[in-house]
Amino acid sequence: MHEKNPLLSASKRERLGSRYAQRARAAGHLPAVVYGHGQAPLAVNLPAKETLNHIHKGEKVFTMAIAGEDQTLVLLKDIQFDYLGTNIVHADFARVDLNERIHTRVHINLVGEAVGLKTAGAILMHPTTEIEIECRVTELPDSIEVSITDLDVGHAITAGDVTLPGSGMKLITDVHAILAQIVIQKEEVITAEAAAVAAEAAQPEVITAKKPEEGAPAAGDKAKAGDKGKAGGSGGDKKK
Repeated sequence: MHEKNPLLSASKRERLGSRYAQRARAAGHLPAVVYGHGQAPLAVNLPAKETLNHIHKGEKVFTMAIAGEDQTLVLLKDIQFDYLGTNIVHADFARVDLNERIHTRVHINLVGEAVGLKTAGAILMHPTTEIEIECRVTELPDSIEVSITDLDVGHAITAGDVTLPGSGMKLITDVHAILAQIVIQKEEVITAEAAAVAAEAAQPEVITAKKPEEGAPAAGDKAKAGDKGKAGGSGGDKKK
């Protein structure tokens, strides 16, 4: 939690659309939208390098100074990435009040070395990396630490096991959501019979001879038929 929120200087965007947003990014700006508190959404440009540095550090609450308007407190609500999913290209901010209760997602940091990882083949699963909470803006934590020191094989830590750092905070995420779990990684065992079947299936089909067409005589039958023809012909050439 911060006693002082980072200050962002914003300028209004007069022209909207993807083409103008690309131009703004090329000029070192981050296109953004500010909305909430019954006011119309406002499109702004923010200094990209400074803003992204704060976002990557985990900052969520900012004081925004918009040219021509009073400073306002805003909460980072959403970010959009490029088609590769690597660079932030747009951000959404909501106007908030210091005493307002908000819903937000907070990153979970796992600390300690789980006792279960000393077991051969054991691995740590971390399927849920953030939890959603409700709290006052002034109580918003940067992250929440969860100790996994006592976590053993076959056991898990769920969202409901987390002690929230503020008394006024409320968990929104499903209490059964798994944050950390120790499992044994099983190796696939291939039996001799399965290996033999796989090897046989991998062998190419060998074509030894062309199969006769349906209704056509086989090669041996053709030879016999030819011999009979010869025999019949010699009989016809006998002199009377």
